[in-house]
Amino acid sequence: MKTLPTGQYIPGDSFLHQLEARAKISCLFLLIAAVLGASSFWGYALVLATISTLLLLSGLPIRGAVAPVRRISWFLLIILLMNALFFEGEAVLASWGIFHLSRGGIEQGFRVVGNLVLILILGNLLTMTTLPTQVTTALESLIKPLKLIGVPTEEVAIIISVAIQFIPTLLEETELIKMTQIARGARFESKKLSERAASFLPLVVPIFISSFRRAEELSLAMEARGYRKARNRTKPKKAPLAPADYTALIVCALICLIQLLWRG
Repeated sequence: MKTLPTGQYIPGDSFLHQLEARAKISCLFLLIAAVLGASSFWGYALVLATISTLLLLSGLPIRGAVAPVRRISWFLLIILLMNALFFEGEAVLASWGIFHLSRGGIEQGFRVVGNLVLILILGNLLTMTTLPTQVTTALESLIKPLKLIGVPTEEVAIIISVAIQFIPTLLEETELIKMTQIARGARFESKKLSERAASFLPLVVPIFISSFRRAEELSLAMEARGYRKARNRTKPKKAPLAPADYTALIVCALICLIQLLWRG
């Protein structure tokens, strides 16, 4: 494969690997709030500096961390164009019927795409430095208060964990299907947008079929192993948060607070 599998855990002993999963997930939400709250050059500079520091602390290859961005580059380009052409902003540069290219639309497009890219990298850092079982246990612990309003937190945590674990598997199968289609004459690298779009259509049906097949196999395997309800599972003992975990939470909270103050 050309890139590292997206969302797959990579063993290591870096600072991020050693943080407790609950702290990492809480830091992720705080940093996502900081990304969405960025509204100026200095705000985005702070977020970029934070993510760059996290990449260094993770010990992961940069290519693997930004792999999700490369995989959906065309989707990001479409979002940019839709904002640039349909966003009603000032300083209209050109108009073609219902399309209005404006400076405000271009700025809005880059802001939306930039936020998505940064959030994707943050989420990928979490999954690449945290075991899926740790993610499940941490999510179940963090959303446990929702049980008071009748939310089945154990089932929700299992669903999210299974979805995260299947991301790299489905991406690998997509790559294999793509290589098969190329051998049959599909033109994924064509310079013509129409030919590239037509080449991607045959990928959709096999990917959906593979997803449903794997879901059925997983359900049969869980039934064969006597799985009934998530609440009946044995759970690992929760380790207390270490000083490094509290430090990470405080730093991320301060970054989020600074963004809110700058925005205000």
